[in-house]
Amino acid sequence: MKLSHTITPETDTRTRILQSAQTLFAAQGFDGTTTKDLANHAGVAEGTLFRYFNNKKAILVEVATQGWVKILTDLLTELSEMGSYKAIAQMMFRRMINMQENHELMKVCFMEAQFHPELRDKIQADVIGKMTEIAEVYFTEAIEKGIYRNSLDPKVIARVFVGMFAVAGFSNQTMTGDPMELRPMAEGIADIFLNGVLIKRTKES
Repeated sequence: MKLSHTITPETDTRTRILQSAQTLFAAQGFDGTTTKDLANHAGVAEGTLFRYFNNKKAILVEVATQGWVKILTDLLTELSEMGSYKAIAQMMFRRMINMQENHELMKVCFMEAQFHPELRDKIQADVIGKMTEIAEVYFTEAIEKGIYRNSLDPKVIARVFVGMFAVAGFSNQTMTGDPMELRPMAEGIADIFLNGVLIKRTKES
């Protein structure tokens, strides 16, 4: 995924730094990447990095946070289409393909967050939390329209949905497998999300 900004000399330099950080952090890890590595890769002086970011950790947080925002914004954009099994399955499939195409970013978002509590907390609060809140609004409206059962708590639905998406999205199959193998996974997630896993029985059984 390309990190997009309005292109001016200043933002172009900032974008190059972030793109270089994404590539290097994914390839050799945050701790294995020096500020000199970043500067050389971005084609800037090492001191230039600190005109835009306070330190290397701030670069990591920006890369990962922007990545999550883009992923979840795309997901939310498609929520309005989710009125049927087919729509949910197709949306899941598109998001998984997007994650696979942006595996560098996914590796940074997922791997580095495990080792940097402040990054994990920021993603949880600023991105996942807000995503769940917005998804809750959608599911509330969908319940009112009769798409989902009115006995369900939209907050719980939103959390389950975001959780299923995140876990499946970061699976090894999603990141490295054959793209066409993702469709059955996406369809399975949609099926479980909409229908559950228990066999429907009559009240007598």
